[in-house]
Amino acid sequence: MKVALIGATGFVGSAVLKELLQRGHEVVALVRDPAKLAAQPRLQAVQADVLDAAAVQRAVAGADAVVSAYNAGWGNPDIYEDFMRGSRAIVAGTKAAGIKRYLVVGGAGSLYIAPGKQLVDTPEFPAAIKPGASAARDALNDLQKEQGLDWTMLSPPIALHLGDHGKRTGQYRTGKDEPLMQADGQPGTISAADLAVALVDALDKGLHLRQRFTVAY
Repeated sequence: MKVALIGATGFVGSAVLKELLQRGHEVVALVRDPAKLAAQPRLQAVQADVLDAAAVQRAVAGADAVVSAYNAGWGNPDIYEDFMRGSRAIVAGTKAAGIKRYLVVGGAGSLYIAPGKQLVDTPEFPAAIKPGASAARDALNDLQKEQGLDWTMLSPPIALHLGDHGKRTGQYRTGKDEPLMQADGQPGTISAADLAVALVDALDKGLHLRQRFTVAY
């Protein structure tokens, strides 16, 4: 497929880019600075402002699917507003380009730890990342009302491995709206490489249409 990818230079997005290319997909990466992406076969870097729906529309035109790992930046004091603006512009641009398939990496904060209670609303949730997590939750709420896209959101487990992409095993368990736990009761975890495997599996196999899902080992 020809896949438009947003966030290709980020932590998760770069893992998704690697997985897409390894599977033989053609990737158009929407980036602020194309020089940050090394040239690779089947990869085209396009400069685009993802806060501008018209710019997104132009950049993704002709793609079979749009994959978004957009993040407005954890150190951004306006992360909530910018995340929502970017998420909505990406959705609007994708629809305007006539593309139906849309996959997005969300957050763990919107997972339900009890009926009616999401992780982001617990007292223990880190205050520093709450604005970004709240934005990811509200972006999911928007998608759940969306009628024009065959959307999928992947929420990572509570303990996503940070620091590097980690090992690619190709193995994972799937869940829906509740976090996956380990046998000892600790939160489930996964590498960014295997998170990317799960996302691209959903793309390749047409899984989780109009649903949010989560994964863990």
